[in-house]
Amino acid sequence: MRFWKHALLALCATSTLNTAHAEPVALDNIAVIVNSGVVLQSDIDTSLKTLKANAKKSGQSLPSEQVLREQVTEKLIVDTIQQQEAQRIGVRIDDNRLNEAIEEIARNNQQTVEQLSASIAQEGLSYAEFREQVRKEIAASEARNALVRRRINILPAEVDNLANILAKETNATVQYKIGHIQLRVNDGDDKSAIEKQAQQLVEKLKEGADFSTMAYTYSKGPKALQGGDWGWMRKEEMPTIFADQINLQNKGSIIGPFRSGVGFHILKIEDVKGLETVAVTEVNARHILIKPTVILSDEGVQKDLKEITQRIKSGKATFAEMAQQYSQDPGSAAQDGELGYQTSEIYVPEFKHQVDTLPVGQISEPFKTVHGWHIVEVLDRREVDRTDSALKNKAYRILFNRKFNEEASAWLQEIRASAYVEVIQDDSQDER
Repeated sequence: MRFWKHALLALCATSTLNTAHAEPVALDNIAVIVNSGVVLQSDIDTSLKTLKANAKKSGQSLPSEQVLREQVTEKLIVDTIQQQEAQRIGVRIDDNRLNEAIEEIARNNQQTVEQLSASIAQEGLSYAEFREQVRKEIAASEARNALVRRRINILPAEVDNLANILAKETNATVQYKIGHIQLRVNDGDDKSAIEKQAQQLVEKLKEGADFSTMAYTYSKGPKALQGGDWGWMRKEEMPTIFADQINLQNKGSIIGPFRSGVGFHILKIEDVKGLETVAVTEVNARHILIKPTVILSDEGVQKDLKEITQRIKSGKATFAEMAQQYSQDPGSAAQDGELGYQTSEIYVPEFKHQVDTLPVGQISEPFKTVHGWHIVEVLDRREVDRTDSALKNKAYRILFNRKFNEEASAWLQEIRASAYVEVIQDDSQDER
């Protein structure tokens, strides 16, 4: 996942740091109070330093110090709120999961873990601090996924209709590299003035202004600190407001401004390419779910699941028998715990991770999702072509991705609007 390279390595110092050899007055000033937490001045300064270093390496021009500091501060505020949400719903990332994520970051950067650690040190961050930041980023991401999923409702008729359309489309393999600028409209804002600003930005872009720099400077969208880069997407994978505006435009096309419920948007088609059809991997897994209660703690549930696992491995009972007797997922318990062949994208993130990574025939350690505690075993994996079943799975993923991106953006705005945020004025800031 290139996400880790850009979102974690580039912003690897966005959490509260405990720097042993730094001057406490210089680094530990509180810059922003966010609900019951804080963003430190050191967080902002370190993130700015890392962002500037990465921009210098890639030759990317950046806006003024003040604008960039405002953008970074806003990003850290939203990150802090998401991490608080992860703590609120009890998301925890164990060391095994964390180690796998860091190994993947290293692979994506064509490094060993040791080389990654050395490169992190060059950015002024210890490896231990980097690990905890990765842990927080994963937890925040999974909290967002879990909470946004609850807002999504996909009807069977929607899946069937889209599957029929996909079967007839001749341009389903066209892929676009999208740049995005969002100008936010809040209650009480002068909408006409913001629309005029958006039109002026479009004119500058058509005259040759750098899109990434404009996104860094003006965008309030979710990819502002990536220069507005949404990466490669098919139309079906885009937010609906993007897909509705794209009709096979050529590379370099500027689209907009156009309006949505959150503000005005500008798109740029950075590149276009075709895609070959890829087979879909389906997983047949079975699980046992036990939910904590006021009497049965998390620790008690884990102990029970470990005892169940031991009974299965020792041959004293079968997985099917244990699922029928103990699982609190009635649908799968009646089927000996089996969930049937499914693409893993339909599962919540923690469960998806398990079914994607477990070897066939191995029972997982107990793990927690928003539904409770599970053990899971992968029975089989298979590759399927574009059959009716595969098309329906694809249609479901498309609908889910569209609705997820829309709901995630709305959710982020809601938690940001409802949070208590106080920016602490620092007289020393003028000297920086």
